[in-house]
Amino acid sequence: MAGEKKKKLTRRDFVAGGGTILAAGALTAAAPLTAIGSPAATTEYPLSTGYLIYDSRHCSGCQSCMLACSLVHDGEASTSRSRIQVTRNVFAQYPLDIQIFVCRQCPDPLCVKNCPTGACHVSTANGNVRMIDAEKCIGCKTCLHRPVFNVAAQKSTKCDLCADTPYFSKKGGPSGAQACVTTCPAGALKVVAELPSQKDNSGYDLNFAPKPKPVVRTIANPDDNPPKSPAKAAPAKR
Repeated sequence: MAGEKKKKLTRRDFVAGGGTILAAGALTAAAPLTAIGSPAATTEYPLSTGYLIYDSRHCSGCQSCMLACSLVHDGEASTSRSRIQVTRNVFAQYPLDIQIFVCRQCPDPLCVKNCPTGACHVSTANGNVRMIDAEKCIGCKTCLHRPVFNVAAQKSTKCDLCADTPYFSKKGGPSGAQACVTTCPAGALKVVAELPSQKDNSGYDLNFAPKPKPVVRTIANPDDNPPKSPAKAAPAKR
């Protein structure tokens, strides 16, 4: 109104208001990704019959798995095209120096839910593995919370447990062979049929070291081994 005095905005008010706006923006950015369309939000997907797990403590960081992955899928050795990613932090100490990132084959896959073309799908023909159909992929990057993006082809890619590997001489899939598992010199990768814990990455990062054998200590019974009588001295020669 004309009779009211215009309130002067102090520096304190400006800082307080700006902080509120930033906090609201941070909460919005941190909100979980929801499925596109209400029908997909209630869809239940059959569980995958295979899951790639690893032991980061046993991994040497040689990246053989990454090269093998790109070779069998794309026909060329490229760590950036690998569906499994292994990184080493040279400033961290063991066992936190090696980080391994794999497709979790999620029971509630957001990549499948949010794909607008159905390229990311559950393949019933391959043990319900979550896969990407390259022909249907339009490169929109909606699914990029997990899969790898092939910059050259402008397509998303993800681990299919080697179900679709044109350059692999072995039969892949959950019940077959996986290039990363067969190539790993340290034996730090495995495929299991049971769904790992979904609480955090610890469900997929397991300790493959064999359990130590129990040490059985026995106390010798002197009656079992009686002391031997001293040997008689040989007669002296004349």
